[in-house]
Amino acid sequence: MTEKIGVVGAGIVGLAVARELARARGAEVTVLEKESRVGAHQTGHNSGVVHAGIYYPPGSLKARLCREGVALLKAYCAEHALPYEEVGKLVVASTRAERPLLAALAERARANGVPGIVQLDGLALREVEPHAVGVGAIHSPHTAIADFPAVARRLALDLGELGGSVRLGLPVRGIRETAGGVEVVAGKRRFGFDRLVICAGLGTDAVARMAGMRGEVRTVPFRGEYYALAGAARQLVRGLIYPVPDPRYPFLGVHLTRHIDGEVLVGPNAVLAGAYEGYRWRNFRNFPEIVSWPGTLRMARRHWRTGVKEVYGSLVKSAFVKAARRYVPELTADDLRRAEGGVRAQAVARDGRLVDDFVVDVHGGIVLVRNAPSPAATSSLAIARHIAGIVPALSR
Repeated sequence: MTEKIGVVGAGIVGLAVARELARARGAEVTVLEKESRVGAHQTGHNSGVVHAGIYYPPGSLKARLCREGVALLKAYCAEHALPYEEVGKLVVASTRAERPLLAALAERARANGVPGIVQLDGLALREVEPHAVGVGAIHSPHTAIADFPAVARRLALDLGELGGSVRLGLPVRGIRETAGGVEVVAGKRRFGFDRLVICAGLGTDAVARMAGMRGEVRTVPFRGEYYALAGAARQLVRGLIYPVPDPRYPFLGVHLTRHIDGEVLVGPNAVLAGAYEGYRWRNFRNFPEIVSWPGTLRMARRHWRTGVKEVYGSLVKSAFVKAARRYVPELTADDLRRAEGGVRAQAVARDGRLVDDFVVDVHGGIVLVRNAPSPAATSSLAIARHIAGIVPALSR
């Protein structure tokens, strides 16, 4: 009998998981998605960077699956003629005080097997990015950019060719484990599966509650806002220019990233959002729920100074301009125009700790992707293999 598996969420991770389960296990896979298109949220609102694996602690799931994911994604894009361009990345130290952090980051990148990592002085970095400035940098020549929404659409086509399906416009309303498997109510329909994988992104907590999987972490949404470089200013950036990240946070700071369509984005910041899909300031739909989680308030107390700084940068354009000019001083306020932002689903523990690795929970016949922030898009095909390996096999 053919195994029937349901997947909640048609972002790039959910679709990659669905394709892998259909391909590797021969399962009949159905993806349930509340929106009218695939990749509607985090997949369709990121900078398009294929991360090389520079930042993540060696031995972590992020480190391993990112490196595996890069290789798989590059091959997948080549196979399907999808855009993939190795534009390279500079991580720039703007002060002497950042040099030790930069050196430690280079060692971490090498430990993770990131190829071609080179440390540059302030003069050499300008050979890579002629308009950038700093006292030193790490150059990752194989860091790439891709079109993740296009990858998601191709994964959905693959699933169809493997006999699976993506059901759009069907929000999940109920989940119940039964003696024979898992029953899911989505929209006005009822589905019966042998196993269920939840890749709900910003909707993780709501779907987890339906499945009775509350756990000790909750999803807290952070809005990332962008500006785009206008006109000739785009030519000031060849590839990707990043700051040395603050090791206390899983966010990378305001950076400059060339997009696959030629646009150059400046951002994102990281502002606590008032809704799980809070793309705009005025949306506070889920605010009571977000702040009722003890970890949210503990996180806020611990990092309130950074929070105030991020809010200021959100409200005052000159703060964004100043952050960008730190690395590309030729930029002016007239060179930046507002661009579409996104919302990141970040798991926060009860003690206020920002969870910095991928987290996957298993309960009976249900697998829940609890935390899959960046580099989840980069790692999606490797995450899919990982999850396919832990979805419980049928006993019958």
